[in-house]
Amino acid sequence: MLDPLKNLSQEQLDSFKAEGYLIVPDVFDPGDLEPLRTELDRLVDTEARRLQSVGELTDIYEGIDFDRRLAAIHRDSPEAAQKILQHFEDFKSSGMNAPEMFNTIVNPKLLGAVSSILESKEIVASSVYRIRCKLPDIARGDVPWHQDSGYYAEHCDEKLIVTCWVPLVTATVENGCMQVLPKTHRGRVALHHTGGNSGFLVINDEDLPAESNQAVAAECPVGGVVFMTNRTPHCSTPNTSDHIRWSVDLRYQSAAVPNNVGVIPESIEEDGEADERFYEKVTVACYPPDADFYVNSEQHPERVEGYQKFYARRLAYAKTKKRFFSRERWPAGATVETYSRG
Repeated sequence: MLDPLKNLSQEQLDSFKAEGYLIVPDVFDPGDLEPLRTELDRLVDTEARRLQSVGELTDIYEGIDFDRRLAAIHRDSPEAAQKILQHFEDFKSSGMNAPEMFNTIVNPKLLGAVSSILESKEIVASSVYRIRCKLPDIARGDVPWHQDSGYYAEHCDEKLIVTCWVPLVTATVENGCMQVLPKTHRGRVALHHTGGNSGFLVINDEDLPAESNQAVAAECPVGGVVFMTNRTPHCSTPNTSDHIRWSVDLRYQSAAVPNNVGVIPESIEEDGEADERFYEKVTVACYPPDADFYVNSEQHPERVEGYQKFYARRLAYAKTKKRFFSRERWPAGATVETYSRG
């Protein structure tokens, strides 16, 4: 349940509404994020040892700090480092599905702040969350200008979905912190293009708001959070430091915003297809490919699920191979294609 002591002040809320983002340096207590850091470090170690055992990696840099270990491995073998990064995306071995990740998502202090932004205690979290490992001087770590709404269903354009960007090391300009465009979140969702760096959606320069030359560097210490609206243009800059910029981004919305809470496939065929009724129900969500779930509710506390049900829901969605909605709206490919909101 949320921690009301971490509710944001009226001054902070006014700033969030006016600027479209808010940096709060002390949402978490000092030790709150250490279990997640430790689990991610363990996953790096496990996969590095496996690669070493099959002769694909010589030095696993045991004992090097978490913030630098994978960068050292990458300098020796970019191929091995890429396999370790892919290891994070594998469902069963991924830190994305670890209890430590779940505990971060449902942290009462974070939920207290989110509740005050949403003006609701009925909070749904989205499985649209990511672990970001930005290695030094790697192009794919640079995320172009976009709005999170560019990835969401059009019927959610006017809804508020709060992005919580949580650094696991202090985020600075040097190691590639985010850049945001203040006061540009009230207009239409911009035209997004596909075919950008690493398949990211991108807002071309000519489609950025006129205020785009007023970008702000969202530097943030460990324990802090950068809160943004889903319509706030932001990007991620190069990491020119000697260490990794680890972070996670989490997303929350009021239960009144379209979601797929409680919708899971009753059965999944061998080819990964679920019952058509599942897809009909799930596509009402703002981001249908992933499972939404309650993290706080005073009206229906029985709907707040623990880790095991959270894991089961994510597993059920991961087993469905049908790519619906997002992949259909913005086809992947090397050539740039456009999608217009009309």
